[in-house]
Amino acid sequence: MNRNPIIPFVLIMVMGIGLMFLLSFKGLGDAKQLADEKKGGGEKTEETAKANPEEFYQQTCAGCHGNQYEGVSGPALKKVGGKYSKDEIKDILINGKGSMPPGLASGKEEEMAEWLSKMK
Repeated sequence: MNRNPIIPFVLIMVMGIGLMFLLSFKGLGDAKQLADEKKGGGEKTEETAKANPEEFYQQTCAGCHGNQYEGVSGPALKKVGGKYSKDEIKDILINGKGSMPPGLASGKEEEMAEWLSKMK
């Protein structure tokens, strides 16, 4: 009994072609939903996580300003509320100042400025 060595290759080829057709039809079915999401309609699948300003600080700013606001490579923020107004802090967050790069708190400037202005 001699087995034909070509049969496993043919089976793999047939299964591969079948899988290719199956995935193509799945993609065609999802095309309308993807087009709706791109236009702004349809279901929103992303949720934005809301973090309070202190959590955002620990994730983004603590590397330069220190965990306890003592300053590392950036200036200390312990008494920044007494030195700058809320609008000045917001301007620094948006445009940067000195070694502070602009835009690190994009979208959260108002919340961060409010929080930092209360530090005294």
